[in-house]
Amino acid sequence: MEATAQRDEEARAILRANDRGGYSVPNRRVYPFQWNWDSAFVALGFATFDRDRAWREIETLFAAQWRDGFVPHIVFWQDDPGYFPGPDRWQAGEQVRTSGITQPPVAASIVRTLWNDDPSSRDRLATLFPKLLAWHRWFWRHRDFEDRGVVVTMHPWETGRDNSPEWDVPGAAIDTAGVEPYVRRDTSHLDAAMRPTQLEYDRYVALVDFGRSTGWDHARIAAHSPFRVADIGMSMIFLRANRDLLALAEALGESAAAAEIAGHVARAERGIGWLWDDDAQSWCSRDTITGRPSGFVTSASFLSFWAGLVDPARDAAMLAHFERIGTRVRYLMPSLDPDDPGFQMLRYWRGPVWAVVNYMIGHGLSEAGHVEAGARVLADTTALIARSGFYEAFDPTDGAPTGGDTFSWTAAIWLVRTEQQR
Repeated sequence: MEATAQRDEEARAILRANDRGGYSVPNRRVYPFQWNWDSAFVALGFATFDRDRAWREIETLFAAQWRDGFVPHIVFWQDDPGYFPGPDRWQAGEQVRTSGITQPPVAASIVRTLWNDDPSSRDRLATLFPKLLAWHRWFWRHRDFEDRGVVVTMHPWETGRDNSPEWDVPGAAIDTAGVEPYVRRDTSHLDAAMRPTQLEYDRYVALVDFGRSTGWDHARIAAHSPFRVADIGMSMIFLRANRDLLALAEALGESAAAAEIAGHVARAERGIGWLWDDDAQSWCSRDTITGRPSGFVTSASFLSFWAGLVDPARDAAMLAHFERIGTRVRYLMPSLDPDDPGFQMLRYWRGPVWAVVNYMIGHGLSEAGHVEAGARVLADTTALIARSGFYEAFDPTDGAPTGGDTFSWTAAIWLVRTEQQR
């Protein structure tokens, strides 16, 4: 208990140190701005000891929302000239300079948790609700343009799983010839062996340049981007977020909005099966340009339980993958199947365990009735942090840390987990 109490205090200290006055940075050295889905999870951590600060984290993120409902993946509240690509490269934003792409829409799910734990915050919920609904409408309009009920991403960074091998084949179509020289910040602070390769980064920058060339016209980007992949992670997260937004609409008596959201939930339940890969017997991302599934079993594949999908045959197949992977690694859930030849224990999203993904997988499994499996994922997350500290990610084979240290969302997940165990 003494060790847990010490970690609790360390986690709170990290959140306070990474607080920039209403918003948090993920890490002081590598990521000096506000990141979208990072902030959502960080709010959960603040809620364990400062509810007002938890709500302000989300409110500050939505203060950067564009008029059309779009919420960017980075908000540049202050300058940091050493970061690349910075605001001058993006040339995006309205009230404040931002990036021009989004990130996994977990905010509605987090807001529902804040509301459930603190029903006295009805006024804050009522203020946030139309902003959340506007963002979801943006997704329905610009990221589900084929009406399949899935989320089509226009950039690997939008997925939050930046260099997953799922993006390798679709990314080969990206022309990097026009990318001008640049200096990366990540490899100056972290071991390059843990980070995306230079080719991968060139592709990311080429997509930024393409989006900027359109004036961040998301309709044009959706029609002409060389990278258009239906991401299994974003699709499952968005389905769950729509269910949670529906619950919030009902709590507020927003009947028209509730009917609208329910229609989109039903559409996703009908159409998301397009992302099931019979050959892999798994949920997989799919290139919408070629129609080909990725074939990769990743940690995001297990978010079907978080999404609330129920299909006995597919659930059984995913649980079989779960059991197999659980015998290959010491700690669940690796970001890539350890039986895949491209599995790398320490390279960004090609093997390491991420606490926030485990949070969703673990709770999703438990909610679906797979309590023992869910408990293992959550227990492994706690064990990793207890062993190695508050790092960005962890080696699933031995628990060694990888990525940045003093990481906000890892600290947040620790606090949520220990709060639930009390």
